[in-house]
Amino acid sequence: MSFNVELQSLVDTHDEPFLVIDKSYVIIAVNEAFTESYKIETSDVVGKYCYQTSHSNTKPCNELGEECPYQQVFELQVKHSCLHVHHDNCHHDHRVRITAYPLKDSNGKLYLGESIQELHTEGDCAEKGISMVGVSPIFLQMIEQLLYAAKGDAPVLLQGETGTGKELAASFLHQQSQRKKSPFLTLDCTVLTENLFESEVFGYEKGAFTGSHGMKTGLFEQANSGTLFLDEIGELTAVMQAKLLRALESGEFRRVGGTQMLYSDVRIVCATNRDLKLEIKAGRFREDLYYRIAGITIPMPNLRERLEDIPLLVYSLLDRINKVRKTRVCLTDEALNWLKNHNFPGNIRELRNILSAAVSTCQNKYIHLEQLQHIVSPNTFSTTSAQVLTSATPPVQNDQIIDQEPQSLADIEQEQIALLLKQ
Repeated sequence: MSFNVELQSLVDTHDEPFLVIDKSYVIIAVNEAFTESYKIETSDVVGKYCYQTSHSNTKPCNELGEECPYQQVFELQVKHSCLHVHHDNCHHDHRVRITAYPLKDSNGKLYLGESIQELHTEGDCAEKGISMVGVSPIFLQMIEQLLYAAKGDAPVLLQGETGTGKELAASFLHQQSQRKKSPFLTLDCTVLTENLFESEVFGYEKGAFTGSHGMKTGLFEQANSGTLFLDEIGELTAVMQAKLLRALESGEFRRVGGTQMLYSDVRIVCATNRDLKLEIKAGRFREDLYYRIAGITIPMPNLRERLEDIPLLVYSLLDRINKVRKTRVCLTDEALNWLKNHNFPGNIRELRNILSAAVSTCQNKYIHLEQLQHIVSPNTFSTTSAQVLTSATPPVQNDQIIDQEPQSLADIEQEQIALLLKQ
């Protein structure tokens, strides 16, 4: 029996895309799941170099500085798993986890067997304007950490600058976890007063406040068996931190004005643009709360650290903007190159806002360099436009909430929009 027949029998037992590579990087066999996923015929794959077929490269990945399981399998003969970006026959990117391990034929010849698992990186936040898009090493490292965190149930702290996509990362983590069929709820901590925090998180009973004619369940209760995302947790006051800590330690809480102790099985994912360890030293953040929320800390890379992802982000963002507005606008090469050299203090959020403004003011189907420069002046952006693009909504004053039914976050947002329109 020839080895290829032996091997093909093994390959065909796998449900996910699977291939076998020899020591010369040549693909020896693939299964049907591989050809279907990558929209390619078996005859166009077998006998070709893996780095040409999957990566469109002229050299092996390990020679280009990318993580590759080749050395671990052929030199150390150990299993190795890593994240890669593969390309199909239609030039679409696939973010995948590859798991490679040594295989030997009946003659003892060593081969590399590779299973491929597709990573679905859209998450629930895709409709908000962006998806998890990127090919840079630091982006893939972040995805790896999110997938690791999704396997367990430990609290997660996402730490990074404003506009880096922390809510999207939290949603992605939730969608990859065992809680994905349960609610994913978010709370923006920057707009909360102490009274509003308690009513939003824990809810309140009928009659708890003047004018409160009904009972309201809080996010802690609504997110039972799911995930609660607390955005910018570093903005909570000491009183709010203490109340949150008590609930996190036991999972038990009371609604405002209530006497019954309730329980919620909720996973907490927090985000901050502050260095919470420095905040602890300054006395602004509780150390015990920090260790309660930072079971796993994942740094969120800023856009300046992943410049090679800008073209993919631009195409993804423009595609979504065009679909919403029913337009067909694209960038000139000159405009795209200018974006690739921009500093982006507002990160992905800033890029999205720039593209949205460019589509709104575009006179034809192309966004030109001059138009982008008019939207964002490189000389003044860091001190003016960045503040507009990344600023948080101002909090409501305490005396607006005392002894009355708390406003919802939607009400606060409407008030702030009305205030901005008046200005």
